[in-house]
Amino acid sequence: MKGGNRLFKCIAVPLFWVAVWQILALLVASPLLLPGPGAVLLRLGELAVTGAFWRSAMLSLVRILCGAVAAVVLGTVLAVVCCRFPLADALLSPLLGMVRSTPVASFILLLLIWIGRDILPAVIVILMVLPVVWANVCAGIRSTAPILLRTARVFRFSPWRTLRRVYVPSVMPYFLSACRTSLGLAWKSGIAAEVLTVPAVSIGKMLYESKLYLETTDLFAWTAVVVVCSLVIEKVLMSAIGRLGRAYAVGGEDA
Repeated sequence: MKGGNRLFKCIAVPLFWVAVWQILALLVASPLLLPGPGAVLLRLGELAVTGAFWRSAMLSLVRILCGAVAAVVLGTVLAVVCCRFPLADALLSPLLGMVRSTPVASFILLLLIWIGRDILPAVIVILMVLPVVWANVCAGIRSTAPILLRTARVFRFSPWRTLRRVYVPSVMPYFLSACRTSLGLAWKSGIAAEVLTVPAVSIGKMLYESKLYLETTDLFAWTAVVVVCSLVIEKVLMSAIGRLGRAYAVGGEDA
């Protein structure tokens, strides 16, 4: 029964909003202002058979994923360092807080002076994602129950076993939350950087040109590509990270 309800929601909810979109498009009666879902889907099919479409999508995907992965790794390492060394926390916390509160457009315009436009979207993703991961992992480490750490010392757990049995289960919910938030943020900031910097081959360039030449249907089609890529990547990566975390925490023989 639950599976049927879940399937119904997965089908009925998107169909409802597509119907709303179609009704609004009929009311507006101007493809220039609001193309219908059928026109957007048809245009998306036309774009999908071209090599330029796949090159733009893949290069944007690589830029954003590389930036997100680098930010997750660096943010996790910095969180461990800050929790271990108070001086590092005192030095880095204000800097990362400032980065977190600065508008993405300011970073894009500033960094465009210093680095090439082809790698700038990945750098922007790092700057936007890193503070989120750092803050969440720090919260996870600091929320580890003291009684668990005392128990680990009493039973003389090795550092490796303490990491696996105590810290990983405590930090994992915070880490997963950070990754889930970061993936959406990565796509938003990365595509925004591409739109402003217009790399030679990118989704951002296609969005910019669609707006420039008033090709609203193309604008909707490329936006749909961004949304679908974001949802698929989030689903796949979150599932993989969750399985890896559970296996890491409980699997295998401890040292």
